[in-house]
Amino acid sequence: MNIYVGNLAYSVTQDDLREAFGAYGNVESANLITDKFTGDSKGFAFVEMPSNSEADAAIKGLNETPLKGRPLRVNQAKPRSDRPSRSGGGGSRW
Repeated sequence: MNIYVGNLAYSVTQDDLREAFGAYGNVESANLITDKFTGDSKGFAFVEMPSNSEADAAIKGLNETPLKGRPLRVNQAKPRSDRPSRSGGGGSRW
């Protein structure tokens, strides 16, 4: 199961995520999302756990618990097609 982890402190590392989620089972991957120009954390990540029951336990156990001073927001990640599209400006009207 792919798990979304939000509200991360900028000091959280992929190893911190592996350790936190590893308490609930096998962690296949932990992918901290970073800015492509600066390399700084964007404050969210995705953790992949092969066992759905372990992933569910991690979601229930870690949601709203503090990690490095900030309460985590943890839930099952939604596929890109299920998310609303982002619309916004930035382009010229002319």
